[in-house]
Amino acid sequence: MSSTTELDLAQYTEQLAQQARAASRKLVSANGNQKNAWLRRMTELIRERTPDLLAANERDIEQAPEYGLSEASIDRLRLTAARLEGIITALEEIMALPNPVGEVIDSNMRPNGLLVTRVRVPLGVVFFIYESRPNVTIDAAALCVKSGNAVILRGGKEAFHSNMAFYQLLQEGLRDVGLPEQAVQLVETTDREAVGHFLKLNKYIDVTIPRGGKGLIERVARDATMPVIKHFDGICHVYLDKTADPELSKRITVNSKCQRPGVCNAAECLLVHADVAETLLPEVAKALLDAGVELRCCPRSLELVESGVPATEEDYGTEYGAKILSVKIVDDMDAAIEHIHQYGSGHTESIITTELAAAEKFTTEVDSAAVIVNASTRFNDGGEFGLGAEIGISTDKFHARGPCGLNELTSYKYVAHGAGQIRE
Repeated sequence: MSSTTELDLAQYTEQLAQQARAASRKLVSANGNQKNAWLRRMTELIRERTPDLLAANERDIEQAPEYGLSEASIDRLRLTAARLEGIITALEEIMALPNPVGEVIDSNMRPNGLLVTRVRVPLGVVFFIYESRPNVTIDAAALCVKSGNAVILRGGKEAFHSNMAFYQLLQEGLRDVGLPEQAVQLVETTDREAVGHFLKLNKYIDVTIPRGGKGLIERVARDATMPVIKHFDGICHVYLDKTADPELSKRITVNSKCQRPGVCNAAECLLVHADVAETLLPEVAKALLDAGVELRCCPRSLELVESGVPATEEDYGTEYGAKILSVKIVDDMDAAIEHIHQYGSGHTESIITTELAAAEKFTTEVDSAAVIVNASTRFNDGGEFGLGAEIGISTDKFHARGPCGLNELTSYKYVAHGAGQIRE
């Protein structure tokens, strides 16, 4: 769309939402084979059109400086042949998962002979708003359609050309296999006011899922008239317990921070048990410094970390999205858990320990969407957890928590079968 008036936007957004609602009612009866045929066709189209996809992405990369994107944001935006193969792998993994729609979750026969079942059903229409990462366009569409939902995709202007190129393939694939073309729609205006219009359309849209910066998510949570699946921050911790293995500590901490520092499951704070701080922290700190990480240290850790800088109170509640890590020595695990509950965002925490009792205490008492033992925080991911991909990560506690895949895009309804029973 070109420049629009407020009336144009209202009409345009309502039209997309109405079309999505109509498509969702057709999609609910599509069988698993038909949906998998679409996913298979998508893998073929991505391979066939790789040069076109990379060319569209290059246009976005060239324009990135106009939007003031950081190095981490440009990395999230960039497509490569290898990343396209990663998208194909995710599609194949989603294809291999069972069709969730129609699954009988549980059932019971009542004393009067009434058979009561709980059956998994789609949510309906998903409004998905996201920034920067064009691969998410495919992940979201694939998860929504496989789980029987229509989706309205609203990507960021910085990825517009990449998203449009993917969208054309998504539409072509739907046509090829006979699924409703409007089961996947891309918002083709970059006007930010369009989002506000969509957030009012609870008559047609069942759930909104924002994926991006904290400002975007706060705005959606504030203005949406339908339920929102979300997380605000990714302030993730690695805690080195008193029995932590030095080599594991180095590998896991460096990977948690450095493998992709701009993503929400990257570590932002390192906590170290006081009993091992003098021996363990200098080794881990050196590995982090060698990897180019700036360490912002509490007064006790500053004495042990060469090239560390003093941390402020604000640092412990900051999601850096860059190669910066806050560091704090804690007296014991209770202090570590208290720190996490005070400053964390309920996203992902990891403990490095050789004691089963310590691992059990940590996983029981830490109240986050994912708690990991002796592995990187980077594993809190739909693909890594066996969901094929994710449409987002939720730190809420109702309906969906953690990576959101096929099952998290469904609800259930009760279906009761009788033989003439009436209620006395």
